[in-house]
Amino acid sequence: MAAAAAAALRAWFWNERFWLPHNVTWADLAGEPGPPGSELQYPRAAHVLSAFPLALGIFAVRLLFERFIAKPCAINLGIQDSGPHRAQPNAILEKVFTSITKSPDGKRLEGLSKQLDWDVRKIQRWFRHRRNQDKPTTLTKFCESMWRFTFYFSIFSYGIRFLWTAPWFWDTRQCWYNYPFQPLTSRLYYYYILELAFYWSLMFSQFTDIKRKDFLIMFVHHLATIGLITFSYMNNMVRVGTLVLCLHDASDFLLEAAKLANYAKYQRLCDAFFMLFGVVFIVTRLGIYPFWILNTTLFESWELIGPYPSWWLFNGLLVTLQVLHVIWSYLIIRTASKALVRGKVSKDDRSDVESSSEEEDVTSNSTKGIFSTSSNGSNRLNGHMAGGQWTGEE
Repeated sequence: MAAAAAAALRAWFWNERFWLPHNVTWADLAGEPGPPGSELQYPRAAHVLSAFPLALGIFAVRLLFERFIAKPCAINLGIQDSGPHRAQPNAILEKVFTSITKSPDGKRLEGLSKQLDWDVRKIQRWFRHRRNQDKPTTLTKFCESMWRFTFYFSIFSYGIRFLWTAPWFWDTRQCWYNYPFQPLTSRLYYYYILELAFYWSLMFSQFTDIKRKDFLIMFVHHLATIGLITFSYMNNMVRVGTLVLCLHDASDFLLEAAKLANYAKYQRLCDAFFMLFGVVFIVTRLGIYPFWILNTTLFESWELIGPYPSWWLFNGLLVTLQVLHVIWSYLIIRTASKALVRGKVSKDDRSDVESSSEEEDVTSNSTKGIFSTSSNGSNRLNGHMAGGQWTGEE
């Protein structure tokens, strides 16, 4: 009974009329597209499973990279592994902090003041120090950003080098000629699976990384990215998929470079990298993406292969992504304009553990620039950026 149910579910999920164009079956894609021994093949659903061990390998490389490369670089730049001021041990306040609230209101502060015979301001200071105590050090954040910068820059460089010789990079109609009977080359396979494995590694590491206020948003972002990469691979839309991946990688490493410069206190370099990031982001997401990527997925593919169910889903996801691009670009332009007025890129408060008391923890001389936000921390850009401060206390 269970076997029959599983077989029915499998048949429903892999329905050819959903996944493939008309008059194409899975059997048509089961053979080798080239002569025997050519090592050419079509994408297989089982291929995506290889991303899991590779993701664990990437995570292990990251740990080694942060310890033996990023950390020495940070120390050479004068970034110390010193945390914030630790709160004075107090069992009563610690119980309130861990079990009730991290930001007590006025009534609770008055009650604690009478119970401990402490001044209210002293108790407020204790809670502020206790919250800051959970924040990661600048060294930790530097190492994380250096790893991301290294990977994003490396994968973008590989992608550009690979696509430079790909015919569909110069003529997007090549993405659809003879579709879905397009062989998968080894370089294309490694590029796609490596990107997929990296996002799986981000999913794993999110539970051990710096705890950010946009944890859930980032979790959904990574999950959606993994879903889109996996879906396009199994549907053999990998040619246009490589264009989407490379386009999105073009700006990510610039943002990480801005963070590195900020952590190292090279403010002008930080400002320059962020402005460059903003320009590249807007040009690629509002210019190249809709007029190059969406044009080929919506119009050229319609002309050459025609629509079918998974085609609608794929394009629906890509159009949704474009809507997010518009929102993120608006936030970048708005925050960049604030920076031009204030003259400084400020810090990234996604690295802060708490969210409700963020404004209280920023010292009076902290400057708020490109990443300033309202007290509810509502600004979120591309799963990478959020409103607030870059690095904590200056």
